[in-house]
Amino acid sequence: MRETSADRLARLLALVPWLSQHPGVSITQAAEHFGITPQVLERDLWLVVCCGLPGHGPDQLIDIQFWEDDGVIDVIDPQTLQRPLRLTSDEAMALLVGLRLLANVPGAGDLGTVASVTARLEEALADRIAPPDTTVVLEPLDEGVRAAVTSAVQDGHSLSLRYAGATRDTITERVVEPVALQEYAGHEYLTAYCHRAGAQRTFRLDRIMSAEPGEAAISLDPDVRPLPVAPEEGTVVHLQVEPQARWFIETADLIESRAEPDGRVSVHMVIADIPWLVRTVIGLGGRIEVVGPADVRNDVLREAELMLAEAP
Repeated sequence: MRETSADRLARLLALVPWLSQHPGVSITQAAEHFGITPQVLERDLWLVVCCGLPGHGPDQLIDIQFWEDDGVIDVIDPQTLQRPLRLTSDEAMALLVGLRLLANVPGAGDLGTVASVTARLEEALADRIAPPDTTVVLEPLDEGVRAAVTSAVQDGHSLSLRYAGATRDTITERVVEPVALQEYAGHEYLTAYCHRAGAQRTFRLDRIMSAEPGEAAISLDPDVRPLPVAPEEGTVVHLQVEPQARWFIETADLIESRAEPDGRVSVHMVIADIPWLVRTVIGLGGRIEVVGPADVRNDVLREAELMLAEAP
């Protein structure tokens, strides 16, 4: 399997602290520890010695000597990486919350790894997650919601929903025109045209707080149909991704992906947080282009223009 940029970054972040804790280790021994060849380790080391703190002067770069004939690695100046990176309590708790959300995202991800990491974090944070006398209750799916959604899909009428989003602590009021009820990865989803968003969306049934029959009859565009998969509630966006930004989609749950003749990748994916996508696209300096929907593309253009106007 070809190594991804994320895999290499993770190894680079662990490399310097480990070498600092094992003075005198040889290139062969270090390569064996990280499960790579000596040649790959040397390439990593040449990259590491070009990294450092802002300013990048000679005294701000990581200094490692490894080219002597004896093959021994000597960390002279690790900068701030002399010890393995550790999460603060807040960082660990945020990661734990993210992992629990990730475990519920439809897709073919490695759920075994997610469960393993979640269990280790829960063990480490056992005294911070909740006091012993605290009980956390997860509400089951409201059968009234399921009945209302099923009726709307079968009979062809709109719904008024109160919906709790997956990535924001907000409850929104929406009028939707149901398209289909689907099951995916153990969860039920409603695919519908959302009048609030002006586009097709998917809604996880256990996040629908209430569902009431709407007044409007369904008048869907004939091109509106169930999505290829039932993703988390969010916006399906079409992106053109340059080769330098391939890392952005390597771990994403894509609906569709196509390699273009010019080396770019055309993808359709679900984004739950559009402002986050806008910031990411602008931060990547043109390496990702939003093709659609038009409102998301306009959001990127508008934000970029504001940033240019505020620049000194």
